[in-house]
Amino acid sequence: MWPPIINVMDAAARKAARSLVHDFGEVEHLQVSKKGPADFVSEADRRAEQILQFELSKARPEFSLLLEEQGAVGSEEAIDRWIVDPLDGTTNFLHGIPHFAISIAHEQNGELEAGMIYDPLRDETFWAVRGGGCFLNNTRLRVSARSNLDVAVLATGIPFGGRPGKEEMLAALVPVMEKTAGLRRFGAASLDLAYVAAGRYDAFWEIGLSPWDVAAGIILVREAGGLVSELDGRNDPLNGGTILAANNALFDPVGNMLRDAMRN
Repeated sequence: MWPPIINVMDAAARKAARSLVHDFGEVEHLQVSKKGPADFVSEADRRAEQILQFELSKARPEFSLLLEEQGAVGSEEAIDRWIVDPLDGTTNFLHGIPHFAISIAHEQNGELEAGMIYDPLRDETFWAVRGGGCFLNNTRLRVSARSNLDVAVLATGIPFGGRPGKEEMLAALVPVMEKTAGLRRFGAASLDLAYVAAGRYDAFWEIGLSPWDVAAGIILVREAGGLVSELDGRNDPLNGGTILAANNALFDPVGNMLRDAMRN
């Protein structure tokens, strides 16, 4: 029995996912418009967001929403808010790469209360509620137990196009490549965070992020026993634009390694 808030998210995500999966099969025919430097939005993205907005608002009409494409929607007085990314991994999607997800979080009075990340192609639902643990479908998740950098696999996102942060990222790559067992860049921050929660990755960091990229993933990692902060150590990864997530043993070593490299 999943908590009611997760059932609401799951039902909405599955309806949107049917549209995404159909469009993914027809990706060469999608109408694509340019939204910013090397940042694309598709008709599939818009359709999925419209479905999610309708379904989530129908189930919880008193909630406001923060949507990737439309921004803030609903009453500014609402104490509950959905934070929604209808298609995380848009570039993967548009190139036919089967790695993308729907991300939904519930925020109440500024605190993340629940989150869900749905990978429609693998039918994997990562979900968590505050104080209730983290799960993949019906299986309880925990972050990895690895404690040494030389056996750790890290994930990141690399700035592209006209986005800032390239110099810091290049500096960070050197010690990561020298001191760890591997680095992955799969292009969907929500799934990177879900994989940290599942113990598939030992740590993840990125710069230049928005709340809808990370909201659900933050509560997943924390409820799976991991730690999450901004990259500089401050404690507002939802709004700070950077994120570091890791298991307890590697959180400080990875953070120190990255900060030292970026400072230098």
